[in-house]
Amino acid sequence: MEFNRYRSLLFSIAYRMLGSVADAEDILQEAFLRWQRASKEEIRSPRAFLVTVVSRLCINHLQSARIRREEYVGQWLPEPIVTDSSADPFTISQVDESLSMAFLVLLERLSPVERAVFLLREVFDYEYAEIADTVGKDEANCRQILRRAHQHMSEVRPRFKASPRQKEQLLGEFRQAATTGDLAGLVALLSSEVVLHSDGGGRAPAVPNLVFGRDDVARAIIGGLRKLVPGNLTFRFTQVNGEPGIVSYLEGRPFSVLTLEVADGLIQAVYIVTNPAKLSHLAPQPQNS
Repeated sequence: MEFNRYRSLLFSIAYRMLGSVADAEDILQEAFLRWQRASKEEIRSPRAFLVTVVSRLCINHLQSARIRREEYVGQWLPEPIVTDSSADPFTISQVDESLSMAFLVLLERLSPVERAVFLLREVFDYEYAEIADTVGKDEANCRQILRRAHQHMSEVRPRFKASPRQKEQLLGEFRQAATTGDLAGLVALLSSEVVLHSDGGGRAPAVPNLVFGRDDVARAIIGGLRKLVPGNLTFRFTQVNGEPGIVSYLEGRPFSVLTLEVADGLIQAVYIVTNPAKLSHLAPQPQNS
């Protein structure tokens, strides 16, 4: 089917736009219905037609979801996805920095239209004429929108990225220090400007507000593990949103997902998702882990 040929691209756009697996799948379902109802005259290019439909549906969804997001209990983080070798290759068309939790959180600084223009140009390499048709703006306006988006994003993006090997090493050291209660060891891994993001959605253990600074973040992590987390969890190192991460399981079901943002040899941010609604799409614990 022609629609399935572009499904991974469409999901990749929708997930990055919305930060939600469930919402992205809903968008694709609506796009499929519109595809079926469209006439041949409307579909001169199947790819352009579907990308336009999905992008505009995502913009509308973000605009209407603003109130729901404001009413969300505690911090909001994107739904994590596992991107290791076991992941469905037809779900995400490309795995790169733009899929990371840190990048998706940065996208929250952009308006819905800015987000669409930025992603289509910088991630999916669309020409300005294509972007203009997709978002219903002229090319000059799209260039201005992209310029504003770059300003918003560059204000907080780290300059010196870490290698995958360094990220894996820091993740292992982080888990060792956190689970053993080694406060000094954990502090040594953290940047002075580190931020802890924790999303429980009011339904699972989480720190309700952002935590800043290496000492407070280290204490919050170790204290949270002692007070809020069951002692019989099992852990699996894997790829989460294209980055090294840890999925914890309680009786075989996903309990939390943790990823780090690393730069300049230190941990710049910690992202922990425990909201069960955001983990329901993840597979149960593998038998061999």
